[in-house]
Amino acid sequence: MPRVRRVPQRQCVACGQVRGKRDLVRVVRTAQGDVRIDPTGKLSGRGAYVCPEAACVDRALGEGRLARMLEREIPDDIARGLRGVTARAAPQRPPMVHRITLAQAAGRHGGSSGKQGTP
Repeated sequence: MPRVRRVPQRQCVACGQVRGKRDLVRVVRTAQGDVRIDPTGKLSGRGAYVCPEAACVDRALGEGRLARMLEREIPDDIARGLRGVTARAAPQRPPMVHRITLAQAAGRHGGSSGKQGTP
């Protein structure tokens, strides 16, 4: 029987949604104090994760959440880079209505009882 690989999960600093590590953008504060976007997810240092969506990036930057997590101000070039990542990622993501439809088809359309059809 094949082994099931565990997918590392991380939480977005803006919206709090837990996703697979590769589905988020990692920003890292290195030991030297530099703040960088980490596309490989392997740079050494304190990391924080943000969804690659404009609303999350705006919230993480605008409310200072990313700066608090990294204990550093976010340089303008990094902020521009994060906004660029969201612009490139946007066309690849299905629209929200499509995601909701897929969730409904899978029986995950809300409710805490776990029963289909109950709000």
